[in-house]
Amino acid sequence: MAQTSRDDQLSFPILIGDIGGTNARFSILIDESGETIPFPNVVNKDFATIDDAIRQSVLNKTTHTPRTLIIAMAGPIDGDEVPLTNYPWVVKPKVLMAELGFESVLLLNDFEAQALAAATLEPQYRHPLGPISDAPIASRVVLGPGTGLGVAGLVHARDTWFPVPGEGGHVDVGPRTARDQQIWPFLIPVKDPTATLGRISAEELLSGRGLMNIYQALCQAEGDGAPRYGEPAEISLAGLNGSDALAAEALSLFATYLGRVAGDLALIFMARGGVFLAGGISPKILPALEKPEFRAAFEDKAPHTTLMKSIPTFVVTHPQAALSGLAAYACNPGGFGLATEGRHWRR
Repeated sequence: MAQTSRDDQLSFPILIGDIGGTNARFSILIDESGETIPFPNVVNKDFATIDDAIRQSVLNKTTHTPRTLIIAMAGPIDGDEVPLTNYPWVVKPKVLMAELGFESVLLLNDFEAQALAAATLEPQYRHPLGPISDAPIASRVVLGPGTGLGVAGLVHARDTWFPVPGEGGHVDVGPRTARDQQIWPFLIPVKDPTATLGRISAEELLSGRGLMNIYQALCQAEGDGAPRYGEPAEISLAGLNGSDALAAEALSLFATYLGRVAGDLALIFMARGGVFLAGGISPKILPALEKPEFRAAFEDKAPHTTLMKSIPTFVVTHPQAALSGLAAYACNPGGFGLATEGRHWRR
């Protein structure tokens, strides 16, 4: 079991926060018992800075003064000023301590927190995709389409869970089928609108904008003119209820591509403990993921198809999974092999 070093020690009460590209979620942990005080979700665009969001949405609305701040954020953590990948907030731990009174600030990658949750979630919060409902105590993978595509590994060794943060959402994805070949020329990366037939990352397919990209590419490939839908939620709804054929195909391809990438990651981590689909989109399109396309794509990894059939896949249904993972760590930091060097600031 991993030991708790002085750098891992945390003082209660602890404010835990999950900061995504669109929303932020906060709770206060009162003590080691795990008792929490939840707060309403924060819409990022309503606040100029994360400091303002914490002050107005949490600190001004509680009598409990948190001594420690733990933030799971969407983006790599490096240096004293850490920007979010998909939203123009910058987390400045030294400023947060000086101006909001925290004694210490610990930053984690948002999918590192999802990995902590995958290690500790109760079975009722994981919905199986496919025939396997058990999650063996073995290495796992978490990935989640949302504003972007988060990815993390979870290695199990020496009776300890070791979260492995990364930027796996930016790996390349290429066409495989004849239908892929038809639509790939129209998948223009949002961040580089001049590029065609260039690098397509997983995030450009497996996110809210990714679903839009797939749908718009289908419209162009079919010569249907202007797309009927301008929001991912509209495509999901039309695809799920079967009212629009192209929306339904976009959702089917989304599930297929998600299965392919999830299968690749399962092979990379030898994730016999399962692949967990987190993030905001997967629970909302659960009926599409329960259809054969996701598991078929996940298992189609010859020569390892038999191995892939033995790996379970789940949709995480906990409404605050990242906060659950952060709380599990905060209450028992010695139970996880979490390296905090370079991302734990103290006064």
